[in-house]
Amino acid sequence: MELAEIRNELEKTAKRLADFRGSLDLENKEARIAELDEIMSMPDFWNDQKKAQAIIEEANGLKDQVNEFHALNETYEDLEVAYEMIKEEPDAEMKQELEEQLEELTSRLNRFELQLLLNGPYDKNNAILELHPGAGGTESQDWCSMLLRMYTRWAEHKGFKVEVLDYLPGEEAGVKSVTLSIQGRNAYGYLKAEKGIHRLVRISPFDSNGRRHTSFVSCEVMPEVSDDIEIEIRPEDIRVDTFRASGAGGQHVNKTSSAVRITHIPTGIVVSSQAQRSQLQNRETAMKMLRAKLYQKEVEEQEKKLAEIRGEQKEIGWGSQIRSYVFHPYSMVKDHRTNVETGNVSAVMDGEIDQFIDAYLRTTIQ
Repeated sequence: MELAEIRNELEKTAKRLADFRGSLDLENKEARIAELDEIMSMPDFWNDQKKAQAIIEEANGLKDQVNEFHALNETYEDLEVAYEMIKEEPDAEMKQELEEQLEELTSRLNRFELQLLLNGPYDKNNAILELHPGAGGTESQDWCSMLLRMYTRWAEHKGFKVEVLDYLPGEEAGVKSVTLSIQGRNAYGYLKAEKGIHRLVRISPFDSNGRRHTSFVSCEVMPEVSDDIEIEIRPEDIRVDTFRASGAGGQHVNKTSSAVRITHIPTGIVVSSQAQRSQLQNRETAMKMLRAKLYQKEVEEQEKKLAEIRGEQKEIGWGSQIRSYVFHPYSMVKDHRTNVETGNVSAVMDGEIDQFIDAYLRTTIQ
């Protein structure tokens, strides 16, 4: 990269930072942080723990944004100084380092921009993610276990906490169904991009004839909604059943006699939790899952009405996969909504799916 090109990239970066400064409204955010810090220092702050937790989350979210902006701006200023030094006294090694740091800063700016765009009402919430294999028995269930690993790795890369809420193992291998709680700021905002059908094409390790198989797994993603969201669940509308937990044990689920299944009679929605040690904990978790599903159902019904008004036709089925993962006869993962693709299948299966999430969210967020 020539010095003139570096100068041009630095000017673009300066403009982006100026735009961020304007959209962030830094002065008001810093004033709000000071106000929240004062509230948190009061002796009666923890008297209402629910309110206190909400204040802490708001303060942390604001601090994360403000601190990251200042860190980005500081990095930019350092690069400006380095550029001036190289301009005065050319040094190939320093120039190479400047180019690498500028590329890294651009990536950080892109991530920061996406975080600012995730401003939907529940984008910042934890996510509840469900995986269900389609027809195909062991082959589809194995694909489900591969996606479970992929999302777990992705969450770990993000520093999110993953909790298995419900887990039903396959009879020979893989997973019949699994429900995860993925906890971290903007978890739902990111993962809503993953909702849909995921298609795998490979030579099946379970086929003695070595034939190519196509498998499908559906991914459902819902925001974890708090008790203050108005979702009416009447006691007479639910049926609660208890059963003995069955699962892989170990890292997945505690084998107890306290598993809970809740059926919402008006909608037919069924949720179950067997990850906790007590029946009370599992009931609370199942109710949290039910609230999320009812909220998601309400959102989908609203979207369906809007689509009907606009005259849109949206087909939902196994043929409408959002992404294909091809292991054979070539290696490629392609998102059919954005046409983003990569040949590095192993990296994707190891949790590197941000390129797909980023591209999709940028097409949907206005």
